[in-house]
This record gives sequence, structure tokens and C-alpha cells, in this order.
Amino acid sequence: MLSYKDFVKRLNEIKSRGWIKTHRAGPTGIGKTLEDLLDIDENNIAGPDHKHFELKSARKSSQSMLTLFTKAPLPKKANADLLSKFGYVSAKGNNKKEIHTTVNCLEFNKLKGLPGFKIEVREDEDKMVLIDTRNSVLGYWDKLTLKSAFVKKYPALMYVKADSRGTDKNEEFFFNEAYMLKGFDFDNFLDLVEKGTIKVDVRIGQYSSGKSKGKTHDHGTGFRIKPEKLDLCFGQRKKII
Repeated sequence: MLSYKDFVKRLNEIKSRGWIKTHRAGPTGIGKTLEDLLDIDENNIAGPDHKHFELKSARKSSQSMLTLFTKAPLPKKANADLLSKFGYVSAKGNNKKEIHTTVNCLEFNKLKGLPGFKIEVREDEDKMVLIDTRNSVLGYWDKLTLKSAFVKKYPALMYVKADSRGTDKNEEFFFNEAYMLKGFDFDNFLDLVEKGTIKVDVRIGQYSSGKSKGKTHDHGTGFRIKPEKLDLCFGQRKKII
């Protein structure tokens, strides 16, 4: 594994190469290309890509949101209850229920045209909760759970930005800006949630085969943020290249 010093050196070498053709077509091409150039294997683990920091990359022109981390709400039955109450038949034609929706603190989401649920920060309880229009709690994340999930994923964050040109398999990247972000600020995190800057993607379905057929399947409940707001989750920011 590269040391931090060698990692920065490699980033500068990548910058000196100029435009580099994507290694994969589509939205994930930038991350795949950078990981290949740095000899990092793709992973979906909860911990960081590198021993000491997580690596993320983004197109400078992108308005797509970045996933900070994934964490299903508590208690364990919360996803099953959400699916039972708000789930709708999948468009895949398999007669399975699913929920694919984005929620925030500012307004109730809409599911099949009807009000569903939203986030509420309850600082006196050190919790973020999901509530319906009757103010019933559907699930929650406590402060310790959220803080642990964030810190486990981001002991620090190496955030690399790139100019991009072209599309699909012909897209090219110029990796020319990078920052080291440290010092997770939980109070700022909650403030960003309350302002609607951080949103939560709820992605729940049902297993279609095997012993778990019909049981609730969490496809990754993701906490997401716009790239240009990412640094607000951290207390320290240092430009690397």
C-alpha cells in the first residue's frame, strides 16, 4: 500500500499526464479510472480505501450527489415496516415491492403522488428520525451510530477533482486538483441535514430467490451531498495539488 507521501507523488504524476481516457463508460468512470491509476481495487466495504483515508473523486462540472456512507435506520425492522407501509410494486414486473426515494428535512417526499415521510433532527435526543405526516417515528439513526459510520469510513478524505470532456466510453479526465479533508464535525453534519444539504436515499426491495425470497433487502440507504459542499463535513482542509 502506498504511503501518504507516495500517494501524493502519484497524484502529481497523474496530473502531469494531462487528459486520460476513462476506463469505464458512465457515471462511475471517474472513480474507476483514478483507482486503476493508483492501483486501488474497487470495494464496497464500510472502511476507507486506504489505510489512513478514504478516496473520492468528482467531475468539476458534475451536479450529481456523492454518497458519504450507507447505514440502514434502526431498529432492525424499520426497513421492513417502511416497505410494508410505503412500498409499491416494482416496475421490473416481478411482483416484488420496493422503495427508491430521496428524503430530506425540508419536506415530505412523494411516493406514487402521495406524501410519504421525511427526516427530522431531534438534537435533544441525539437522533435523526424518519417521520410520517402524523409525526409517527418510522425509524431513526442515533448520534453514536452516525458518527461511528462516518468516522469509520473517513478517518480522513482524499478528495480529487477533475475536468472532463467527451461522453460515455470516449470521456476523458484531467485530474488536476486534490484536497485532504480531516476532522469530522458532527454538529456541522446535523446542520447540513437540517438545511437539506445532506439528503438520504432510501433503497429497499425484496429478495427474489433463495432462502431469503420475499424478505426485505436493503440496497444501501445512502447519506448524500453535493460535491461542492463536501468539505463542510470536516474541520480541516488542505490542498494537495
